[in-house]
Amino acid sequence: MSVPGAESSPTWIAVGRDAHGITAALLNDEGGETARIAVIDLASWVADAEAAHEPRWVWSDTPTWYDGLLAAGVRVARCHDLRLSHAILRDSLYVTDAAPLQAAGEWDAAAPDAGDPAPTLFEFETASAPSLPQALDATLAEFARQREALAGAAEPGRLRLLLAAESAGALVAAELRAAGLPWDEAAHDGILTDLLGPRPAAGGQPRELERAAARVREALGDPTAALDSQPKLLRALHRVGVLASSTSKWELAQYDHAAIAPLLEYKRLARLLSANGWAWLDEWVHDGRFRPVYVPGGVVTGRWASSGGGALQLPRQLRDAVRADPGWVLVVADVAQLEPRVLAAMAGDTALADAARGRDLYAGIVDRGAVATRSEAKFAMLGAMYGATTGDSGRLVPALRRTFPRAMALVDDAARTGEEGGIVATRLGRTSPPPSAVWRAAQGQAGDPEATGVDETRARRWARDRGRFTRNFVVQGTAAEWALAWLADLRGRLAALPAVPPHDAAPRSGPAFDRRAHLAFFLHDEVIVHAPAAQADAAAHAVVEAAASAGRLLFGTFPIDFPLDVRIAQSAQKA
Repeated sequence: MSVPGAESSPTWIAVGRDAHGITAALLNDEGGETARIAVIDLASWVADAEAAHEPRWVWSDTPTWYDGLLAAGVRVARCHDLRLSHAILRDSLYVTDAAPLQAAGEWDAAAPDAGDPAPTLFEFETASAPSLPQALDATLAEFARQREALAGAAEPGRLRLLLAAESAGALVAAELRAAGLPWDEAAHDGILTDLLGPRPAAGGQPRELERAAARVREALGDPTAALDSQPKLLRALHRVGVLASSTSKWELAQYDHAAIAPLLEYKRLARLLSANGWAWLDEWVHDGRFRPVYVPGGVVTGRWASSGGGALQLPRQLRDAVRADPGWVLVVADVAQLEPRVLAAMAGDTALADAARGRDLYAGIVDRGAVATRSEAKFAMLGAMYGATTGDSGRLVPALRRTFPRAMALVDDAARTGEEGGIVATRLGRTSPPPSAVWRAAQGQAGDPEATGVDETRARRWARDRGRFTRNFVVQGTAAEWALAWLADLRGRLAALPAVPPHDAAPRSGPAFDRRAHLAFFLHDEVIVHAPAAQADAAAHAVVEAAASAGRLLFGTFPIDFPLDVRIAQSAQKA
């Protein structure tokens, strides 16, 4: 199964909104027609058009249009998000003439303001457009620019697939928020009470946090030590001989002092309270659902970001609060070592693929004789992908170069390109940003005959930093593309499962998802599906098959697998 939207469709639909309502235009191989639609009738009209024509809806911004449709219980199968696609094509090294897109700066915004007119929808594969209301002009012009960019691109097939995957991801993000993640508020409160003590009065500190703070201050011999101010805490630590340069738990754990253990405990509890404490629970969980705000493509590599609620984290200690509705289950799945597997496939490194096949990749690296232990294999691989040059990672990377030369050459070449000021691209064509003018100026100044040692050192450091960025960009970005393909394929498979009877519904998931298995959570390499108990096995099978399909879609017949840890349970708690 391919990513929905990657193929063309014979039908397209244009919808524009003006002061008088909505104008729709429908064209297919038999001809076209236009109609006027009252705003109140839009959801039912879209549902009818979806059933009759299976179109690809192309609109300026997915949340602006789709959120309202989902609230009315209407889902669409595929779309083309113009804003997300604009960002990809504008910067892609595969686009030979991006000037028209770069000049259309109004499409660089993340989304229209709330007071702007509603955006426009129309189908993806059109050779021409009919005469439509003025409200459509800007959208039609942008779509024309994108079609021209694709037509002249060096790798149009890859870019079309990327745009389809990105747009499918936009649909998934809106649906995740609409359905929500099942969340047991009482269980969450119980976890917080067990770890922090009873909920304090407004402005107060939980009991266990106060106790941990008291133990730290006692060990420091400073009853007024400010534990939440890094500069003041470092000074207090220095006074007792803990000469740390930061308060990260990794650095603090290296010191043997009575203050360290209670300080790490204090930091852990303080983080829980600030990130997912009672205030978070009050704000973000309502009627048994956590509905965060996902931002597809919010990270430069193509990874998703979050603009509210901490969507891209699910703390281990709170996972037991994620609980399925009665009669439903959670299918929880995560991918083992996604980025190293992606690296193997991108590079065509059969040796690394063999080490990964059907087992833990790091154990496979040990079996190949590259390093002695699993921990060394992990340090070495992370060092190779993130450009570590010191410590255990830096020491072990040369062993990977000898054992897996093709994979290491790919990331080394990407790093070299970045250090020289070049740009790199993912498997499907998402492209890294160029270096800043300040970066270029620093490199140029270092080559000046009058450059100082400080100038040269700074230029080398900045070049290495950029090399580390481009080294990781190609791998992390391609892993994000694989995840989008996984989500898109899984979304389609779940939609094909039969709906359950009304008496078995999960109404808190909303009218679009109350009677069918649906995606409820996504985090880079993990998904959670909320499914009727009777469909648990079918949903789990869909998760596994979608992962295999995503691998074939991006890497063809290259022999790499993406094994999943799949669990069917009432809660998302991990062993």
